[in-house]
Amino acid sequence: MTGKGTGAISTIQIFGDSAEAVMKKVFKPAGTKPLKFKAGEILLGTISDGSEVIDQVTIGCEGPDTFAINCHGNPLIVEMIMQLLRRHGADLLTTEQLLKKLLTAEKSADAIAVEAKLAQAKAKTLQGTKIIANQIDAGLTKKASGWLESMDEISLDIIKAEANQILQKSQAAKLIIYGCSAVLTGPPNSGKSTLLNCLAGRQKAIVTDIKGTTRDWVSARCRIGSLSVKLIDTAGLDEKLQDYQDNIEVSAQKKTAEVLEQADIVLLVLDASRPTEELDDQITKRFDDKKVITVLNKSDLPARFDTSRLPGTLSNSVQISAKKGTGIESLGDTIINVAGAADFDLREPVCFTRRQENLIKKVTTTTSKQQAASIITKLLNGQLRV
Repeated sequence: MTGKGTGAISTIQIFGDSAEAVMKKVFKPAGTKPLKFKAGEILLGTISDGSEVIDQVTIGCEGPDTFAINCHGNPLIVEMIMQLLRRHGADLLTTEQLLKKLLTAEKSADAIAVEAKLAQAKAKTLQGTKIIANQIDAGLTKKASGWLESMDEISLDIIKAEANQILQKSQAAKLIIYGCSAVLTGPPNSGKSTLLNCLAGRQKAIVTDIKGTTRDWVSARCRIGSLSVKLIDTAGLDEKLQDYQDNIEVSAQKKTAEVLEQADIVLLVLDASRPTEELDDQITKRFDDKKVITVLNKSDLPARFDTSRLPGTLSNSVQISAKKGTGIESLGDTIINVAGAADFDLREPVCFTRRQENLIKKVTTTTSKQQAASIITKLLNGQLRV
């Protein structure tokens, strides 16, 4: 249940019908009193493999068939205890798998509530945890319950329209909850690495006046408003390099293309002191289906870039000087707006898991109320994969 690595204390959780029987085989209490597990008590003793003591531990009796072994944090000790438990019939699970079992064992918890408790541990921001928490008693649960309660009165078209709105809002919500990736790309020597260092607040990338210094991607994570943003600095885009074979630059270009494909937001960094003609048409076509912010860098130099010649998809532009640190606040506001996170209502009904999203998509394409009701019921009370 604790993170990997050396720590003062590690916790191993044990749960299931045979948990107490397994604990009696491996735990020896301190003192002479007979071993008796009682919910709410903490016991001191040792975990032993036969006559060999592995570690002195405390056992938390957390409830029926639920125990927590608090041992020393050396990973070798943890591994020895885990393997001992496995030899006595326990299945070794990840933290997430165990939490699913614990939560699904709670008969009162519906599917969305279970998913919320699991997802909150992965949220990157406080706003993200609030969005998830609001889906339990309000948000998605309330909306889905409302659909079922008024199924006879409400039209199917209204349900489908509201489901589509949920899917749209979910795109921004997921960026707030799980974080956002912003790729810095553009022609060589446009100031991408300087901008990365500026946004990160520290030097993460090497900056020189030599064209094409960055050949591999460099990343840093920073906080921009309600977003946890992973910034990725890539090699400068240059279509001419695609004509060469067996060249390290070609590999860098391919890696840039791969990173761009996965990006939530693209920051196209251009040198405002260069003529517009230097922007290759082939490069701009890569961003047709992306959220793009055109960053006109080096505003501290005489401007030679004609913004009116930018394609419509790149017209969302911000002028900055990464070197001087000017315009950065405006860029941050633009990132928040493009991500859809500006003034986001944390109580909005949204999907925050793939299961929820798939079911809501099915609602948008259903052809009957009976089918819609079945899908919505599954959304609220469906079985989760454990």
